[in-house]
Amino acid sequence: MHYQIKKPDELTETEIQNILKLWDISAWSTMTSKDFRAFFIQSEFHVLLDSMEGIQALIRLNFDFTLEISGKKYHFAEAVGLVSAEKNKGYGKKLIQYFFENCVQKNRDVIGFCSSELRIFYEKCKVPILYNKAKEIQEKNDSEWMSSEDDDILIFNASEEKKTILNHLDSTNKAYLIL
Repeated sequence: MHYQIKKPDELTETEIQNILKLWDISAWSTMTSKDFRAFFIQSEFHVLLDSMEGIQALIRLNFDFTLEISGKKYHFAEAVGLVSAEKNKGYGKKLIQYFFENCVQKNRDVIGFCSSELRIFYEKCKVPILYNKAKEIQEKNDSEWMSSEDDDILIFNASEEKKTILNHLDSTNKAYLIL
């Protein structure tokens, strides 16, 4: 197994098709490679590859992620789309270790989100978790603001200031996702 980071234009046609298959999102199932690269232009893909260069686990880093909190904008990279080709083989955990180290090494402010059902996985990976804080992030749905579907905020790397600000989110101090 080896770890690689690829920009969308560095992914092969086969890798793109494998990613779409692993994600299994019906709205994206017919996406062409050209459309994929354009849609994810603000991203990079962190992958764990086997000896045959097959993707065993992947996570996408979205650089187009801004939260507004108390009238101030905070930019983060967002970790999304973690998936493993095979469950219970340790591929996801291994990728998270490499990913975590990369975030710290590059000193990027990187957060992610998870539902309460996935907490135990991230706890085992030793990812710092802000429990029950993701619900305080509002996302625009047509014309109204809605709470995030996730429960927790995952801190892959962030300044102390940003960690404190995220930890102080509550029903009277919400964050708003700016698109």
